Amino acid sequence: MAIQLGNHLPHFTALTQDGTSFDSHEIQNKPVVIYFYPKDNTPGCTAQACSFRDAYQDFQDLGAEVIGVSGDSVRSHQNFQVKYKLPFVLLSDADRKLRKLFGVPTALFGFLPGRVTYVFDASGKCIYIFDSLSAKVHISKALQALQSAQ
Repeated sequence: MAIQLGNHLPHFTALTQDGTSFDSHEIQNKPVVIYFYPKDNTPGCTAQACSFRDAYQDFQDLGAEVIGVSGDSVRSHQNFQVKYKLPFVLLSDADRKLRKLFGVPTALFGFLPGRVTYVFDASGKCIYIFDSLSAKVHISKALQALQSAQ
């Protein structure tokens, strides 16, 4: 079942870019932006990650964490994070369990993993969902949703 507005952040675990286990309980009681993207080191995904990086302090000022998720390996995420100096967690979803859990649709007639951003408030409630291949727009939409929830 897909995450919808008003749903609570589901419990999940996944490996981070440094190979440690991440548990969604670690982000309880704080706003969080979880964005799913197709692939490390591609033009759109790099632009999106760097835009989240450049606005990261704005998210932090709102008390929010940013988490990126793709099907790339831990090693790929580690290289991607180091290369672009990304200050947030990247989760490896090689088995696509998180995409299924969140209900992230595919794009381009099923040929490309979807690009969807979910915004959860401090109580864990989903307050915004943005589904678009336009990579850079996700950042401003997520910030607006968090600011509206303040």
